[in-house]
Amino acid sequence: MTNAITVRRATIGDAFRLGEIGGATFTETFGHMYPAEDLTEFLRGAHSPEAWSRRLQDPHVAAWLVEAADGAVAGYASAGPCKLPVPDLESNAGELFQLYVHRDFQGGQLGSRLLGTALAWLEAQGFDPLYIGVWSGNLGAQRLYGRFGFTRCGEYEFPVGAQRDHEFILRRA
Repeated sequence: MTNAITVRRATIGDAFRLGEIGGATFTETFGHMYPAEDLTEFLRGAHSPEAWSRRLQDPHVAAWLVEAADGAVAGYASAGPCKLPVPDLESNAGELFQLYVHRDFQGGQLGSRLLGTALAWLEAQGFDPLYIGVWSGNLGAQRLYGRFGFTRCGEYEFPVGAQRDHEFILRRA
């Protein structure tokens, strides 16, 4: 399956597509955890085309789209300067903000491929160390990040509407 898949850097022209895949993958992964109004509020703020356009205009932030041969968006990732609540955060710390693969495309190492792409970009930009925030109950993602050398170094609360999710902070030196 991955032979027919491309990973490419997103442009501002991809803001709508990023909003669609961001909303779809967040909802299919976590939507069951939230009241409809909390989910809607979160998606409107985090995955609107306007929000993505603002992010993509930041020269220190990058995003990638995973596209199938038929043009369908199979996943995405985004990364940039670390914004996690890390005590004594290093001035050049980087963060993988998001990494999602649509459930129809999971199981073919796309997550690893996309993660490798984002980490290579972060390293090429001189970000060090690297951080990731991950929901405490997402064991699959924690295993993936562990295979790439990330270890747990902290915790924080991630807001989705009125709800606060317990998240782990992972670090790779």
